[in-house]
Amino acid sequence: MDSDEVLLSAWRGGDAKAGRTLFARHVDGVTRFFFSKVQTGVEDLVQRTFLALLERTEAPEAGVRAYLFGIARKLLLRRFRDEYRSPIDAGTVSVADLRTSPSDLVDRRQHLQILYRALQALPLDLQIALELFYWESLTAAEIGAVLDLPEGTVRSRLRRGRELLAAQMQSLPAAAVAADLETWARELRERVGR
Repeated sequence: MDSDEVLLSAWRGGDAKAGRTLFARHVDGVTRFFFSKVQTGVEDLVQRTFLALLERTEAPEAGVRAYLFGIARKLLLRRFRDEYRSPIDAGTVSVADLRTSPSDLVDRRQHLQILYRALQALPLDLQIALELFYWESLTAAEIGAVLDLPEGTVRSRLRRGRELLAAQMQSLPAAAVAADLETWARELRERVGR
């Protein structure tokens, strides 16, 4: 199996099959990344993410996957900026701040609704860091490449994000917070992936 870097190089050199393989390998994760934050225009954002990956000429320092999520994050922030006609601070603004109604994405399972709402109430960069860590299994170093932060800062943000997430979940009605965060994150990842 070829590495992401080999596939990207071949794709940039005109090998469409390598591009399809790379796309198939990462499309689900990139789709989940966008779908947990916006429910419309996800396909376009995914396509634009992969197109930007193809068109850029620099080699990804922290790996193709982290580079891809870095592109996705920039496109997401640009979409929010364009949609709300002002820059947003992803370190303080949450998806819940940007949207007035809660998502119906996980309406069948109350505990997943609680986690989903709690995730959306976090500042966007904390939400992104937690999702990349729990859903995409990126390392702190890879998340640092996505967020353009040192690894130590990412570890601090992951810890802070978990703390804020726990506080959000306790403040929501009927929050049965006894469940394990990792188990919830995996279940929610599977539900968002559908």
